Amino acid sequence: MPLLLSLFLVFSPIWPLGKNPLPGDPLLIVNKQTNELAFINREKLIYRFPVATGKRAEMTPEGIFTVTIKAENPYYRKKNIEGGSTKNPLGTRWIGFDAKGTDGRIYGLHGTNSPESIGHYVSNGCIRLKNDSVESLYEQVPLGTKVYILKSSLSFEQIAKKIGAISSP
Repeated sequence: MPLLLSLFLVFSPIWPLGKNPLPGDPLLIVNKQTNELAFINREKLIYRFPVATGKRAEMTPEGIFTVTIKAENPYYRKKNIEGGSTKNPLGTRWIGFDAKGTDGRIYGLHGTNSPESIGHYVSNGCIRLKNDSVESLYEQVPLGTKVYILKSSLSFEQIAKKIGAISSP
């Protein structure tokens, strides 16, 4: 297979243009009200993890975004910290999404070197998870997965049904 075609297949979203997510598609939901994340796939709740979100409500953007980049042991550009370092605040994995017109390198779900921060409002806008949690997600979340961030009193299943990711009975 020509290199250009293989690169396109690796980096292209999994969904065609149109209404997304569709029932059965993978979906990440982050509820800023409860500081929890759910991974739904094939219309089933696969994972539910506690997270940390923005220090102020507006720091973690709300809306539906798309996973555009993934990285193991990400480099922390802001403070020039190598990936894999225990000083790296991004932890062991980065799952970047396109919030606010960015390319997935500014906003993301990532691990942390401060696991005690999970469950609190402490980040600069990203969604922090414990390293083992983000590693589990990293293996199962393909590029193109939708990330829905909101503040809600609804359950994850109710949220997913409301946006069409789970079929209504």
